[in-house]
Amino acid sequence: MKVLIAVTHLLGAGHLSRALTLGRAFAAAGHDVAVLSGGQPAPHMDYAGVRLVQLPLIASDGINFTSLLDADGQYADASYMQSRQDAALGALNEMQPDVVITELFPFGRRSLSVEFLALIDAAKALPSRPRILCSIRDILAPPSKSSKAEKALDILQSSYDAVLVHSDPNITTLADSWPVTPELDKLLRYTGYVSPPAATPHPEGVGQGEVLVSAGGGSVGQALFECAIEAARQSDLHWRLLVGGKDRQDRIAALMERAGHLNITIEAVRPDFRQMLHGAACSVSMCGYNTALDLLQTGVPAVLVPFDDGGEVEQTLRAQSLAHQPAIDLLMASDMTPESMANAVVQVMVQGQRSDDSLQMQGAESAVQMTQDIIEGRT
Repeated sequence: MKVLIAVTHLLGAGHLSRALTLGRAFAAAGHDVAVLSGGQPAPHMDYAGVRLVQLPLIASDGINFTSLLDADGQYADASYMQSRQDAALGALNEMQPDVVITELFPFGRRSLSVEFLALIDAAKALPSRPRILCSIRDILAPPSKSSKAEKALDILQSSYDAVLVHSDPNITTLADSWPVTPELDKLLRYTGYVSPPAATPHPEGVGQGEVLVSAGGGSVGQALFECAIEAARQSDLHWRLLVGGKDRQDRIAALMERAGHLNITIEAVRPDFRQMLHGAACSVSMCGYNTALDLLQTGVPAVLVPFDDGGEVEQTLRAQSLAHQPAIDLLMASDMTPESMANAVVQVMVQGQRSDDSLQMQGAESAVQMTQDIIEGRT
């Protein structure tokens, strides 16, 4: 089976990371996989078994996802966008896939509707029409207008065979963030969470018994880190701050100056973070999709401070759904103080480690099987 996955990440690289995890699962099952990536290159990611087709890249202008920048940081003009579309259609015609999967579209990436619809129409016109699937995470940005949900449904009903929802429906369903009509519900297939294999405990015990504070790999979370330093002054535990972004060294220096003589570790994000979580006393973090999976896999007590800048609600909705789990507490940024953070850490630690073998964490493998069933007419 030949599988083409189309994804464009505009700010962070979470969409690409999930698409690659899905692609690796198809490759591991013996399928030919190409990932059509329209976002910025991410050479640090795992492309094992997957052929990457890089389109002329674009990125969003900060959190303004309707303003698209080209490779030179200028606003992408019509000819630049046409070059992306031409490259995508060229890859489609060369591969002649059996399956085309669009990451997020048509639930999002409306600013890229022209190129996604061109890809879908071209796929439908191939001599052997491929199955067309949509791949979405657990929580979406809710539509600001009912017309946006209606438009997405029209596209799905006219062109798509199924929607792969990468969530455990016992924790989060699509209806938590998107209006699900009976017509849409017929298309939904819950795969479970698309996650890499669970990390093993850290071989050197790094992070053991500590409070780990993280905000992903980008230049966000400064208020979270500053609050954590003051919360650490009220705690008997050792706190470790993991700082990301291209400006991480400057941020670390400023945070260390703020901490003064406090016994605290402030360092750059680490590739062994998932292993460190195993032995941590508590995690204090934002609530992106990948972070949520790390917390669920390890069972570490967790305080979630969702990213809500610019009216973003995705992380808040995800954190609210996870807060029903034992030893997970939600702390909104508007309520975040050193006292509230320190108290939340104590409260979740009292509840201890979570252990739930019923969590559906094999979403990539399940998605492969579901796709095979669709191809073979079993669903």
